[in-house]
Amino acid sequence: MKKSIISGLLALTLLLSFTACSDNKQDGQNTSGSSQTAQAAQAAQLEKTDFSLGHLNSTAHLLAFVAAEEGYFREEGLNVTLTQFSSAAELSAGLESGKLDVAFIGSVPALTFQSKGHDLTIFGGAMTNGHGYVIKSEFTGGKDGLGIEVLKGRNVASVKNSVQDAELLLLLKNAGIGIGEGSDKVNIVYFDSQKEAYAALQNVTIDAASVYSPYASLAKGQGYNVVYYCSEEEALKNQPCCRQVAATASLSQYPNTYNAFERALIKAYKFSQEDREKTIKDVKKYIDIDEDYIRTEVYGGYSVSSPDPDKQGTIALKNTIVELGYTEDYDIEKLYNTEIYKKALESLIAENPDDSVYKSLKDHFDRFE
Repeated sequence: MKKSIISGLLALTLLLSFTACSDNKQDGQNTSGSSQTAQAAQAAQLEKTDFSLGHLNSTAHLLAFVAAEEGYFREEGLNVTLTQFSSAAELSAGLESGKLDVAFIGSVPALTFQSKGHDLTIFGGAMTNGHGYVIKSEFTGGKDGLGIEVLKGRNVASVKNSVQDAELLLLLKNAGIGIGEGSDKVNIVYFDSQKEAYAALQNVTIDAASVYSPYASLAKGQGYNVVYYCSEEEALKNQPCCRQVAATASLSQYPNTYNAFERALIKAYKFSQEDREKTIKDVKKYIDIDEDYIRTEVYGGYSVSSPDPDKQGTIALKNTIVELGYTEDYDIEKLYNTEIYKKALESLIAENPDDSVYKSLKDHFDRFE
């Protein structure tokens, strides 16, 4: 079934490749004078200055986009190359091959990779929430938010080993809805990437599909309805999604470099809180869709892009997917590093003791480390 669906969707490739412009894009802000001298001094403290970051085609990965476009990577002495990937598996492979220094990987795949012996460490956050499911309007009467009951008897495109899939399985379990074919069940059809799952909606055999930012807004613009946003489901609120992940050995080998990287992301978060319109324009350079869609996805309350590691929330998610049988249990402590974020944030607060954004980040970190 999957092969026939994909073969019928080749014509959509160009339409859905709306972020190709971000491949191999570097932080190119120009600097001069004393700031240039300060950056040279900063770079001298780093173990390496060329740094590769992998991300998905998601507006929620804005911390990287803003840090690049506003020159925060450069301020920290880093020459960062951003490259878009299609899936968590590709991002993981990039880290393990040394092609990437850091990747924004969904929390569920990051956890399952760790449980299977991949020596990858989570050391920061990228986004919380930001995903859900959409469905063809013929099944909803044009209404949003009908909940997972509307998926009964439907063929639903999803991505195996993803936050979206794990959340759907949890909601179906809580509602007592079975998985499979039949009018009282939900038939899940798996694809290799979110792009493929969303494109499958163009096929008559697929009724609904998983989404992450910005696919929900794109879907609504194309006449589909939202089944649910995870941010609006009680069982899924404040769900940690994409995490900052690196090879464990790299974090030990280049501590100053990763500290500089984290400082840049924290600065980017502050900027995103204080200048929404410029943030939207920065995101559009990497996710080339209508600015109104970006505004909805970033500031509409459906997701939060924060660098906080949110260790407690991620551990709670790990326990949930273990209970679902999604992965085997394992000791996460040796593969979760909160010191990099803590040190980076403390250094910025020391430089800016009255900054309210940095203080709010510290309050959150102290509560959820």
